Amino acid sequence: MPDAARAQRRILRALVASQILSGAGLAAGVTVGALLAQDMLGGTGLAGLPSALFTAGSALAAVIVGRISQARGRRPGLAAGYLTGALGSAGVITAAVLDNPVLLFLSLFVYGAGSATNLQARYAGADLAEPGHRARAVSRVLVATTLGGVAGPNLAAPTADLAERFGVPGLAGPFLLSGTAYALAALVLTGWLRPDPLLTARTLAAAEEKGSGTADSAGSGEDARERRPGVVLGALVMILTQLVMVAVMTMTPVHMHDHGHGTAASGMVIALHIGAMYLPSPLTGRLVDRHGGTSIAGASGAVLLAAGVLAAAAPGDSVVLLSLALILLGLGWNFGLVSGTAIITDAVPLATRARTQGLVDVSIAIAGTAGGLASGLVVAAAGYPVLALTGGILALAILPAIAATATATATANRL
Repeated sequence: MPDAARAQRRILRALVASQILSGAGLAAGVTVGALLAQDMLGGTGLAGLPSALFTAGSALAAVIVGRISQARGRRPGLAAGYLTGALGSAGVITAAVLDNPVLLFLSLFVYGAGSATNLQARYAGADLAEPGHRARAVSRVLVATTLGGVAGPNLAAPTADLAERFGVPGLAGPFLLSGTAYALAALVLTGWLRPDPLLTARTLAAAEEKGSGTADSAGSGEDARERRPGVVLGALVMILTQLVMVAVMTMTPVHMHDHGHGTAASGMVIALHIGAMYLPSPLTGRLVDRHGGTSIAGASGAVLLAAGVLAAAAPGDSVVLLSLALILLGLGWNFGLVSGTAIITDAVPLATRARTQGLVDVSIAIAGTAGGLASGLVVAAAGYPVLALTGGILALAILPAIAATATATATANRL
């Protein structure tokens, strides 16, 4: 029988290593995706389309990765997702060389698999964690993305120079980094993610049931009933935070570019934003484990509102204020993701966990698609400040959702 604590330590080490690599791959592409489309199409109206496409691709990938993980374990599911993201990166580079927008958009859709897999990895960190420490386990996986996530955007300029030496347009340079990073992350998981966390959790649950003389038709040592209010709330928190974050983040480099800032400045702002998305994770995990997911979910709505107000009020030439707004945007997203993940994991039985988590991440990806697609249209029609302020106000919908879930849960408990 595998030792859960020892296996968990080894699993977290493998996940940390892969997340550092995948974070660089994710962040590099996010930094220049909108600028590459703007350069090819000659306008900002569809500059949000790249973000929409790779988040749409991540929706499909979330389903596939979730189903592979449910059937065969986390290792093959996550490795397949990262390899697909690497393939998409190669397609973007080819599209840039050929100046082919259709191939660009198709490749960005495939590239989205890397984003979905990066998020799915957080669930693997919680599979073997004790219930009272799940948020902290999730946070350790998320914070590992920080190193790569901060380095990726800051490598945008050097990779652009490298690409131009080989006759590749400079804006496609960061995708050289993305493809390499995603491929290496897949190799790390294939070689090091042993034992498989989800399969091991099932083995331990089955042994516990056998030893206690009980049988669970769902094949899990946990309550087999899905607590639907918790699933809905956890999903809604992550959907709203993802929609707001993607919309504002996507158009910030374009907004800065329109005010005379170069790639290095926008790369620094995005790096700070991504650092705020992941670096606070250990603290957020402890707060969720101590105070509960709903409390921190509520805080995420307030922080996102503050981010939207500041981004809307900041002058376009103020890198400092835009940086602070994007830091708050990342922090609000972090609160929402960690708390939402913990709520979902607690509400879903082990026997159906990976499949349900994959479906939840589909909803998150669709929200990101909507945010990315709408962001360019809103900025073209009304300007960046309107986009930022609208996003902040929308995030407050988390608060009535928490209240409604608490009422539904109390009613269900009385029946």
